Amino acid sequence: MYSKKSDNRVKILGVRVDSTSITEVLKRILQRKKEGKKTVIFTPNPEFLVFAWENPWFKKVLNSADILLPDGVGLILAAKILGKPLNGRVAGADLVGELLKLANEKGWQVGIVGARRGATDERKRQVEILRQKYPGAKIACLEETPKWERGKWDIIFACQGMGEQERWIVKNLNKIPAGVFLGAGGSLDYLTGFAPRAPLFIRKIYFEWLFRLLIQPWRWRRQLKLLKFIKLVLKNRG
Repeated sequence: MYSKKSDNRVKILGVRVDSTSITEVLKRILQRKKEGKKTVIFTPNPEFLVFAWENPWFKKVLNSADILLPDGVGLILAAKILGKPLNGRVAGADLVGELLKLANEKGWQVGIVGARRGATDERKRQVEILRQKYPGAKIACLEETPKWERGKWDIIFACQGMGEQERWIVKNLNKIPAGVFLGAGGSLDYLTGFAPRAPLFIRKIYFEWLFRLLIQPWRWRRQLKLLKFIKLVLKNRG
């Protein structure tokens, strides 16, 4: 059983956010899998919470998850503003990598949906790279798998992006006897070389957002969401 002492929880803009170490998250997942329980994991960042504030349906979807991990320095800052600092951050990309390592060790079935925004050649190449990197896992693209709903998946990564991937998981949750459903966004892109990730030392000081902005300047509009997010937190902290 995972240790609750390693966890803490804070509500930010009406969304419950958990904080724990990646070791504890994996323990919890394995325990729930052993008990035959499904586990839904979302990894919201400030943009998610702004969208949830403006769209109640998305707030409801986020709060339905079994585990909600803060993915972004903005949530760490918000928790401090609220006087309830989080113990730590488990980035979605790190968790995806660790789950694939587990799948590789245990021979798990892994399904991927929505990768590479529907670009068929790219998503096929991505699956090929993942199979080479994790040969012990049975990895498949759901769009390329006939009658995939009948499969016995241990993990399903939904990669359609904010909102769409969470909606897809909720819609399909009861159709598939999967162990873990995770809204993965672009995490697989980092693991397969489709997108560069910030060096570890930059991630440790919470400046991954700046690295992304430097290599993808078009993201500046998205960064404005962080300012709106902090403004909303300050306005609604009481």
